[in-house]
Amino acid sequence: MIPQDPYSSFDPRRTVAQSLAEALDPIRARVKPVRARIAELLSQVSLDPDTMDRYPHEFSGGQRQRLAIARALAPRPRFVVADEITSALDLTTQAEILNLLADLRRRLSLTMLFISHDLAVVRHVSDTVAVLLHGDLVELGPTGATFAEPNHPYTAQLLGSVPGDPRFRLDDEPATA
Repeated sequence: MIPQDPYSSFDPRRTVAQSLAEALDPIRARVKPVRARIAELLSQVSLDPDTMDRYPHEFSGGQRQRLAIARALAPRPRFVVADEITSALDLTTQAEILNLLADLRRRLSLTMLFISHDLAVVRHVSDTVAVLLHGDLVELGPTGATFAEPNHPYTAQLLGSVPGDPRFRLDDEPATA
């Protein structure tokens, strides 16, 4: 799992290497035997392996999100849950993280459940979209088709709330699209 807030998900008293070692071996969590794998994980997320002995507070928000991704990849999963992982990032960093995820999905053959309220991000990263309303699944389908012709009124309402969408309105006039 990749959490929304990577900063609070890391123990501030542990180095990056210690945190990643724990993800690799939760029982022993020893750094020495897994240093090469930690370096590999950091490289996979475009961080310098020489930073493994630093602490989470010494990294920017985008770098901490990369650390959280590295930690999620440590056990070599096939399925990753990414919970609102770009919500606290500026647009440039958000784009970098999304491109990194796309690359990792392709290279590592990952399946990802990407949870987000940001429909532009959903459209960019998803092959399939599921829309929930009060915990109930109201729509499931290919991203392009769902965005072009939503089947459920709630999905249409969500899409109509995005500036730039033809359905978007600030007044009470009904949408024409």
